[in-house]
Amino acid sequence: MSDINAALETFAQEVDELLTAMEAALLGLTGTSEDTEGINSIFRAMHTIKGSSGLFGFDQVVAFTHEAETVLDKVRNGEREIDAELISVLLSCKDHTEQIIAYALSHENETLPEALQQQGQALIVQLTGQAATATGMPTAQEQKADHFEVDDNTTDSSDNWVISLAFKPDVLRNGMDPLSFIRYLQTLGKIIEVITSMPAMPRIEEMNPEDCYLSFKIAFNSSTDKKTIEDVFEFVEDDCVITILPPNSRQEHYLQLLADLPEDQFKRLGEMLVEIGALTVKEVTHILDEQCDSNNTEIKPIGEMLVDKHILQQPVIEQALKKQEAVKQQINKESSYIRVDAEKLGYLINLVGELVISGAAMRLMVDKHNLSDVDDVATTMSELVADIRDTALQLRMVQIGETFTRFQRVVHDVSKELGKQIQLQITGGEAELDKTVVEKINDPLTHLVRNSLDHGIELPEARLLAGKPEKGTIQLNAYHDSGRIVIQISDDGRGLDPDKILAKAISRGLVKPDQVLSQAEIFNLIFAPGLSTKEEASNLSGRGVGMDVVKRNIELLRGSVAVDSQLGIGTTVTIHLPLTLAIIDGFMVEAQKELYIIPLSMVEECVEMDSEEWQIDDVQHYVNLRGQVLPYLRLGDFFHKNKKHSKAKRESLVVVRFGESKAGFVVDELHGENQTVIKPLGKLFENLNGIGGATVLGSGNVALILDVQGLIQHAKKRVSQTLVLPSAI
Repeated sequence: MSDINAALETFAQEVDELLTAMEAALLGLTGTSEDTEGINSIFRAMHTIKGSSGLFGFDQVVAFTHEAETVLDKVRNGEREIDAELISVLLSCKDHTEQIIAYALSHENETLPEALQQQGQALIVQLTGQAATATGMPTAQEQKADHFEVDDNTTDSSDNWVISLAFKPDVLRNGMDPLSFIRYLQTLGKIIEVITSMPAMPRIEEMNPEDCYLSFKIAFNSSTDKKTIEDVFEFVEDDCVITILPPNSRQEHYLQLLADLPEDQFKRLGEMLVEIGALTVKEVTHILDEQCDSNNTEIKPIGEMLVDKHILQQPVIEQALKKQEAVKQQINKESSYIRVDAEKLGYLINLVGELVISGAAMRLMVDKHNLSDVDDVATTMSELVADIRDTALQLRMVQIGETFTRFQRVVHDVSKELGKQIQLQITGGEAELDKTVVEKINDPLTHLVRNSLDHGIELPEARLLAGKPEKGTIQLNAYHDSGRIVIQISDDGRGLDPDKILAKAISRGLVKPDQVLSQAEIFNLIFAPGLSTKEEASNLSGRGVGMDVVKRNIELLRGSVAVDSQLGIGTTVTIHLPLTLAIIDGFMVEAQKELYIIPLSMVEECVEMDSEEWQIDDVQHYVNLRGQVLPYLRLGDFFHKNKKHSKAKRESLVVVRFGESKAGFVVDELHGENQTVIKPLGKLFENLNGIGGATVLGSGNVALILDVQGLIQHAKKRVSQTLVLPSAI
């Protein structure tokens, strides 16, 4: 049972990857049949899902995907054009496939619910223009055809399959009707010509009336594959010698299929030819049997035998051999990659965190007891622990591009629903961050993108009146900055109206009428609960619910969000996030005998707080640092407001930066770099102002991790409004 469960889990993962790739390929199509690679990718997804589903007996999945695969095959062969309407239907087919597979996995051997069956039938009608049976096989009426027609308008034989059937003498005795197979054959295509012969006919006195002496050669025109034709004669294969020769025009088709084969696993020559339909398993078996039965000591290669028998032509064999070698090289290159359970990886990260704490404790003990003989060993161990930490964290790093790509579908569906023309541009998709951060940022990003679609981008006619292109643009961008990742969601829509936002906030009681706010502060009001400037609510937005949740979820990730907009030009939402939520390089400082950790990536420099060297204003809390006006904050005063204390004889100024904002933290002592394992604060302390978390030191004491962004904002607010500060702060 465990083996089948493991196989089903692998199947589910494979299906998820294939459907994701299919959706991306569909959204990347330009609405023409010229994108052969994209169309082939979509076909391969349906084909692979159909085959894998058949292995587990998911017949209802096989039936549905067969219909989609058939339509896609026609598109590949140029028999049907792909347009925006077909792309939309195929996207719905992708969603339906996902639903019925999920049902099949959770409801073993159960029939699909009526709603899912009707949904599937409706999609098949949209795909094919006609209803299909539950199994996707030919209807009973089609199978009862009791005659076959021969088309007198014979086409060029190079476009036809040539099927040779040499029935053995016992076929009639075994209850088989040779003509019934030919009748069924015409349900798959058009029979162009049938030539009947009786080459083994004996003299009349030697003839046995129960023996069969018939042989047929059939010219058959169809777009189906070789395996499907062979399956027609499945029940008579032991009583008939069957040869199926493909049309000459199929050579180019086979060559293309060979080029399109996914480079996922190494296949032998015969397996590759069977997979693309150029050869069937029975033909391979027959050829191998011939080799075994041959008395000739010189055994020919299978490829040479296929060419000699005119089953395949030389270019197809050569192409298959080249593909085989290319795949082999690719497999050798990728053989070092393995799949790792996310829970196991998370457990490893936790263990590494504990190892970091234990390593720091050992380092303290060595220094405390002056154990010089183990100092070198302790130093080496600290370096190894640091390397293990970095490697473990790197294992959980993923590119954000995959998350960005999923929004192609959101943009496609929502823009269609709203009657808008919108394109999504993605840049910086190669930027990496922790997998847990990626998972938790997905919902906020979805809300922001949908907001841009609904609030931001105007209708085509409104854009034309405003002198803009008819098609709007939403851009997703990511880049690294000071040990953090920055994600931007931009649109070229109508932009935010600060006057309208302020009026709405005043009417809601969020802002006093006489309160003076900067433009940035006005824009940040959109994150206030219940505030929306949209006149009518829709199923997308307009109820004032969501943006406050977006901000709260981002802040829970120790991140921040800011808005910048120009009326009539567009809006940009910028999110700053840590690369990881587990372990960071920290810088430990002390103020009023309390230890604090500052993320090292945000520390720019440390200088002595010398009033004689620097111009310091203790009233307005700024320092003139080499000509730059810098707001500062005394950590001891901030966290111990009611505690009387004397100023330290020697203070240090730690200059920190978050995005474009800078400030200084005044501390009593600098303790240097510290590998910091981030521990979340409990419910009672999670909203502490200026604190973003905690860590356990090697001594067993707890140090608080500073919320640098919040403290910088607090320091800037304390600077007098009358003081004109450079834009750099």
